[in-house]
This record gives sequence, C-alpha cells and structure tokens, in this order.
Amino acid sequence: MSVTYTDDGELMAAPADVDSALGGVARRLDRFFDERRVTAREQGPSSLALWDALRDSATGGKKIRPRLVLNAHRLLSGVREDAACDVAVAVELLHTAFLVHDDVIDGDTRRRGRRNVIGQFHVDAQQRGASEAASRAWGEAAGILAGDLLIHAAQSMVGRLDLPSSIRVPLIDLFDESVMVTAAGELQDVGLTEGVLEASAVDVLAMAGRKTAHYSFRMPLRAGAILAGADAVVATQLDEFGHHAGIAFQLRDDLLGVWGRAEATGKSTSSDLRRATMTPLLAHALSTPVGEELRHALGLVDPRTFDAERARALLAASGARETMEQLIADHAAAARAVLERDLLPVELQRLLADTLRSARERSS
Repeated sequence: MSVTYTDDGELMAAPADVDSALGGVARRLDRFFDERRVTAREQGPSSLALWDALRDSATGGKKIRPRLVLNAHRLLSGVREDAACDVAVAVELLHTAFLVHDDVIDGDTRRRGRRNVIGQFHVDAQQRGASEAASRAWGEAAGILAGDLLIHAAQSMVGRLDLPSSIRVPLIDLFDESVMVTAAGELQDVGLTEGVLEASAVDVLAMAGRKTAHYSFRMPLRAGAILAGADAVVATQLDEFGHHAGIAFQLRDDLLGVWGRAEATGKSTSSDLRRATMTPLLAHALSTPVGEELRHALGLVDPRTFDAERARALLAASGARETMEQLIADHAAAARAVLERDLLPVELQRLLADTLRSARERSS
C-alpha cells in the first residue's frame, strides 16, 4: 500500500482498490440524488430545489468517513464489497445531514466556501421579495427538513441491505447509536456556548467526543468491522482508536477555526469567535488570567465590544493554543498505543496510522 502526503500533511492517496470503491460511492450518491429528484419534481419546485441544494451540500469534501468504512472492511478481509459501498454512502449522507443541522443551529449560510442549504433558500426568498425575517425562516426550515430527510434516507439505506440479520441489525443499531450520541453532543454544545450549562474543560472535551469523534471515526470503523465479520476484540480496538483520533481531529478543527486559512478551510476564521463557540480551546482560555478580558473581546459582556483580532491575540496569550496542541499530541499518542497492541492486520495498522497523522496535522 502506498500513501502520499502533501507538504501540509494531507492524506493524498488511498489503496488503488479503495479509490475504485470510492468512485462507486460517488456514482451511488449521484444515483441516489437523481432518484430523489424524480420524486421531488412531483411535489413541486420547492421540493426539487431542496434536493438540488442537498446534492450541492454532499458534493466535495475529503470523504474521510466513507474511506474509513471501505478500508476497515477490506483490510479486515471483508468480502461484502457491494454492501460496504452502500454503507459508505449512508455514512456520507448522515455526515451531510449533521452538517446541515449544524448550520441551522449556528445560523451559518455558507459551507465549504459556497452557499449552503440555508443560504440558497434565504437568497431565493429574498429574490421573491420576502422580508429578511421571512427569508431567514424559509432558509432555516429548509435546513431542518433537509437534514431530517437525509437521516431517514441513511437509516433506510442500511435497513434495506440484503445481508444476514446478524450483520444488518448491528449496523442499524450502530447508526441509531451514532444519531443519538451526536444529537446529545450537539445539544450539549449549544448549552455550553449559550451558558446554560457550566463550561468546565472536562465537559467541553467530552462534548467534542460526542459531537464529532463518534460519527466521524468510531462509527465508520465499526461499520467496516461489522461488515467484515470481525470479532469483538477487533471492534473494541477500532472503537478506542476512533475515539482518540476523532478528538485529535476535532481539536485541530477548533484551532483551524481561529488560526486557519479561510481559503483552505472554506470557513471564516471569525465565525466561531463571533459566536463564542465553547470549544476546549476557549474553555481553557476563559479559565486563565486573561479570561475576563477575553469575554469582553468576544462580546460576551457587551456585543458592541466584539473584536476578533483582539480575541485571537488573547487566546494566544492565554497559552490555550499550546495546551490544545499538547492535547492533540496526547490523544494521538493514545491512538498510536492502541495500534501497537498488534491485534489488527498490519496493512490496517499502517493505514490508521496515516489517517491519524492526517487528522492531527491537517490544514483544512
């Protein structure tokens, strides 16, 4: 297996057979949206526009989660290639649903450098002459419904797999678990950011594990293992690796949200600051001597005092950036320690080590 990185540490290549399978995932995604468009056309132009916006939302990205499903299945000697492709598609649909719902919660109108579902419907309403309030409501309703549709579609896709119940039922349970865990993490995220819940560093880090690590790493790896018929020891090891790799991934995402390059991330580096999103980075900084000054710079005391550059400088001065880098290193070390138990096939160990490096060092 050959793996290549860019200068920024991005994972560039997967095994050739997985690249081929990812092509199959892309084709199945296209077919899925084509079929939905046919049905949506019968429901009227707004329904059709919703599915077109959803297709846009599912286009692009690194397809990290489908890669994990396919690689785990194949490198654990799985033979259910067709089912693995379908599960990879379902995982990507679930990921898109969570992003759309996250945009609704955060009030974002752009994703990956372009208008998201909310933004497209917001603009559509404005072009129809609707008020700003009506346009916002139209966009948010579209986002809520779009996410709901994709969650249902992902679950339905897994439920219809032509597999023995001993495989299909655990997959359905895994998807159900992932939706519940992610929803709990998202709700906790809002509670922490809005000050409804006490923002201790421990609770904020646990939230990151629920909101991102589970569905981005733990679930895809376990899905591949279930499809391959792997034993419980292997599944547990993959789950533990996914937990640590997923937290490292999210902590890096938090740093990129403040100090990343917008042209690389497709996301503003001031939006998290303006919302004062309660990340482990921010929770730590608020607990330091600069915490009160940081609260003012974030506009938490008075919205008129918001100053992104000042907030960024205070975050750096607090030592929070270095603390997060150390946390990333600690979780990466814990993930590597899992691989060193040598319970996984050598090729899968190598691939997961490469995935960990990409998660830890990525720039977008």
